[in-house]
This record gives sequence, structure tokens and C-alpha cells, in this order.
Amino acid sequence: MLRRRDFRADKPLEKCVIDIIEIKVKDGTLYVSAIFDCFDLIVLGLAMDTNMRTPLCVRTLRGGSLSGLAGSCRPLKPGYQRAYRAAVKQYGIRQSMNSEGGRCYDNAHYERMWARMKSELFYGRLDTERLTVEELKTLIWRHFMS
Repeated sequence: MLRRRDFRADKPLEKCVIDIIEIKVKDGTLYVSAIFDCFDLIVLGLAMDTNMRTPLCVRTLRGGSLSGLAGSCRPLKPGYQRAYRAAVKQYGIRQSMNSEGGRCYDNAHYERMWARMKSELFYGRLDTERLTVEELKTLIWRHFMS
């Protein structure tokens, strides 16, 4: 494990974290995958879909400025690992994940980012289960990318 739960970074793209969140909506479930830079918590890559398959993680990697960063993504089903590892290698990412495939405290940093997004967008404002997938995609994209 490269990070060893140390999320401090002295410069951009030194350490990044990648994670997926699941949000229930009126017409299904939206999965949001994002890369956060530990230096300034900027979102470097963002992808959304109605399923949590390998292409979602790969699109997240393609969406960011990824040269030489260390990152991790939740463990994928064994059949998906090969495609994801190929994408990680293509972008020169050094993956940091413990041998057990991740523990809850390993992702505390990005869980905080998701909690911040939820509090800024949803709590006391919107009920996501009244929104469609497309409406929620637009809100999340605008939240992170504008």
C-alpha cells in the first residue's frame, strides 16, 4: 500500500483517490465515480452511469489529468480486474490498495468528499428519489465542474 492512509500531498497530482458512490433516484440508481486530488481536493475526473461496471472506472481515469499519480478504486469483480488494471497501467498510475482489497478507514478521505457533496447539494434541499438519473447527473456535473 503506497499511501498508508497518508492523504497529505505537497503538490498537485502527487496523490489522488478514486471512489464510487451510489445514489438512488426516481428511475433507478446513479453511480458516480470521481478522482480527487489530495493536494487541493479538486476533482480531476468524473464519470457517471446506471451501473457499476469496469467502463465506469475506466472513463473516470480517462477524464482526468492522470500522469504518474497514485490512486485506488474499490475492488472490482474478478472478471473486471484485467480491464481496469490495463487502464491503470496505460495512464502510469501506481495503484495503492491493501492485500485485503480495501478497508473502510482506507477510504475515509474520499468519503468526506462525498459527504460534502451531499450536504451542499441534497440535505435540506433535494430529495434525490424525486429526480431522474439525467437530472441528477446534471446537478453533480455542475457541482464539481463549474
